[in-house]
Amino acid sequence: MWWSCLQLRDWGRHLLKWPLGGPINSVVTGAIPQLWARAYAPPTEKKRFYQNVSITQGEGGFEINLDNRKLKTPQAKLFTVPSEALATAVATEWDSQQDTIKFYTMHLTTLCNTCLDNPTQRSKDQLIRAAMKFLDTDTICYRVEEPETLVELQKNEWDPIIEWAEKRYGVEIGASTSIMGPSIPAKTQEALANHLASYNLWALQGIEFVVAQLKSLVLTLGLMDLRLTVEQAVLLSRLEEEYQIQKWGNIEWAHDYELQELRARAAAGTLFVHLCSESTTIKHKLLQE
Repeated sequence: MWWSCLQLRDWGRHLLKWPLGGPINSVVTGAIPQLWARAYAPPTEKKRFYQNVSITQGEGGFEINLDNRKLKTPQAKLFTVPSEALATAVATEWDSQQDTIKFYTMHLTTLCNTCLDNPTQRSKDQLIRAAMKFLDTDTICYRVEEPETLVELQKNEWDPIIEWAEKRYGVEIGASTSIMGPSIPAKTQEALANHLASYNLWALQGIEFVVAQLKSLVLTLGLMDLRLTVEQAVLLSRLEEEYQIQKWGNIEWAHDYELQELRARAAAGTLFVHLCSESTTIKHKLLQE
């Protein structure tokens, strides 16, 4: 029963990644390699049009220059970030592009664009609520009842993180084998929401991004507090998937791609949170001479 539930959950996750009109019939016929190929088809790339990347300080913050052009957001706003450290990280993303610009690898740039354009017009309170929603369905709070080896694995790997979070924030979280998940006390919800409120709007965008990747507020807090490394947090978020892979094998190259992509996103989001509150000054910095 547990294996069927995990299969159903995983297929649901993959279906959400397919474009409209995706290969639903292939699910029935079993053309799994083709499904993965479609799911991970690389987005359109653009030819690199600049030679040098530099940073300058303007009235509103730090700007990115591509040769003599000011970088703009998708809504044509001036791309300006609040700290030199974040500007350097973003500029490095642009400078590391080769013959083509792979926008899908530029997670820091994407997060900055989201903060600057705010296309969904989300406020600080809305971002906090979006992150808090994951606590009710937190990955590490849901436990299986069988097989015993997976039960023990979850207990050994996830319990220490929950215990750390409970002690660190003075809350009760717990875990449950119920399909409804654990019952999170109102005081816990309030305490964690207040903690998130201590972050600025830019940092909250990054936190909400990481929470959505890991499907876990607890693991994200562990990352922000440096209790976990990115590799540890990602592995813990994929504990059941990794158990399945070890037991049943993986789909050639697809699982590795998914793992690396998740690590990249979680790392970028974590770095973004730590950098967006940095405040230093700079007049001009040339990254490529």
